[in-house]
Amino acid sequence: MDLATLRALKPAEYSEAADGYRGTSDMASAAKDRIENQISAAMRNQLKGEAATAAVKQLGQLGRNFHYIQAQCGLIGTALEAFSYEMEAAKRKFDTALENARAANLTVNANGSVTYPPGGEKGEDGKVPAGGTVSGLTGGTASAVGRQAANFDPNPHHRLAQDCADLIATALKEAAEADEKWAPKLRALKADDDLTLSDADWADTSSDTKGVAEAGRRYLDSLPQPPEAGGPKENAEWWRELSAEEQAAWVSMRSGTIGGLDGLPSPVRDEANRMVFDTTRGRMQMELNSIPAPPPNEWTWISAGGYPSKVHTDEWMQWHNKYGDRYDQLNRSLKGMQAIQNRFDATGTRGLPEAYLLGFDAEKDGRAILANGNPDTADHTAVYVPGTESDLGGIEGNINRMVNVWQTANGKVNGESVSTVTWLGYDAPDHVVKDAPFEHYAYDGAPAFRNFMDGIDSSRSGDSPGHTTVIAHSYGTTLVGAAAQTGHFNADEVIFAGSPGVKVSSANEMDVPEGHVWNQEADGDAVPDIGRWGHGGDGFIIPSDPEFGANQVATDTEGHSDYWKPDTESLLNQALIVVGKGDEAVLKPLPDS
Repeated sequence: MDLATLRALKPAEYSEAADGYRGTSDMASAAKDRIENQISAAMRNQLKGEAATAAVKQLGQLGRNFHYIQAQCGLIGTALEAFSYEMEAAKRKFDTALENARAANLTVNANGSVTYPPGGEKGEDGKVPAGGTVSGLTGGTASAVGRQAANFDPNPHHRLAQDCADLIATALKEAAEADEKWAPKLRALKADDDLTLSDADWADTSSDTKGVAEAGRRYLDSLPQPPEAGGPKENAEWWRELSAEEQAAWVSMRSGTIGGLDGLPSPVRDEANRMVFDTTRGRMQMELNSIPAPPPNEWTWISAGGYPSKVHTDEWMQWHNKYGDRYDQLNRSLKGMQAIQNRFDATGTRGLPEAYLLGFDAEKDGRAILANGNPDTADHTAVYVPGTESDLGGIEGNINRMVNVWQTANGKVNGESVSTVTWLGYDAPDHVVKDAPFEHYAYDGAPAFRNFMDGIDSSRSGDSPGHTTVIAHSYGTTLVGAAAQTGHFNADEVIFAGSPGVKVSSANEMDVPEGHVWNQEADGDAVPDIGRWGHGGDGFIIPSDPEFGANQVATDTEGHSDYWKPDTESLLNQALIVVGKGDEAVLKPLPDS
């Protein structure tokens, strides 16, 4: 970049262009929400038949197209803002140098050098020290040598000229570096010239996001940073104090960070996490597509000691050793993501409200937090903690449980709103025998659970605190007990189902109002009595024991997994508690009655 270009540069114009792209991103977001949560939802709820199904499918694709536009325009806006920020910094140095040169009667030449006039005291020869021309130096050693030479010159204008020339050279260098860095980044932010939104497009968006985030680190570092080790309340205050421009930059450049910050508004977390969700899904699908399919013949028979034995083929073992673990992990993660997408697409079915993705991570076993309805505005919110073997790949069943609670609870309120949340925000034990007996899964996950519950409280809109219920199943009850044992969490009710023990010995230790701890144990559920020896409180007491002091709720299901079966007394009783009508829930008869 030359001096004339930098002189004419107006960084504010790039910031104005960024405003335009952010405006387009916002319009695309609004269009997506209207299509997915109003138009498509109404069609699912009111129209049936092949034509309606086809129309909803097309609308779904249109909504995803708008989401892609939202993501890309958001990135472009942030990239332009970051470019403007860096060019503005260079331009300020350049303008300062020009102003200093004018004030000292120095001449700035077209090539960036600076000419200074004669000046200073006359020498022994009776002459005033001569003037001259200096060029700017940007290297540390070179600049130091140049300044030293200027200091030795009896002409005081020499040092002033060298300082101006150095500042001009630094400004030109920084402007050129910014231009070289951002030009390819901005050129990359374009879609394929077709009308089909593919996994490759989202994978490319993932790459674009990473590139913009890395290039824009200097700009992002200049913004107010999230509280270091801050809690949900501090996170909420930080977010409220950001400008709209700053909020947009954080969402587009650090979606994963914003999506995981408890205390931020649910729509913000949902927007950020859906960016992560779609880009991760595209990237993982592309990676899966690149892995060769497993050999068609997995098994063969050999003779071992005169007896036939079934073993894996050599070809299959070679494939498995090279690709098997990653192949299985990708398939399982994508299965879980499809379950989440199915819930997005179900909005409006039987009146089901908009879904909010409040947490998402596809790595290892995965994490996902999904709400039916907005917990920020709901009068009644239920947060469900699943148990052993829960992971992203198998999240569909846990999502459906909270859909069932929402449907039933929503039918028991009059003019009030309900939100139900599936909270898979911890590393659940992978195996009943090998992992579930250990307590570290519960204690490791307890802080994240408490932060999430505090976050619901911090992100609430309006003056009403709302009514909050925690529902926990199996090992999830152990985590909830560990959370209460090791700190405070915001909840008005706690419902345990199939609990193997909650580490504490009494309902009074559960950190909720007295009389608001509820327990369900179905006939044929063996987990409570088996688990008490590892997770029970003093004397191996568990919530099913009378001495624990929980309200023992009537349960008409059987086994360990049907507490949320539709049209059951078990589900109805949970729903009544969730909407603050626990006094209408049916309790089990006392043992001596």
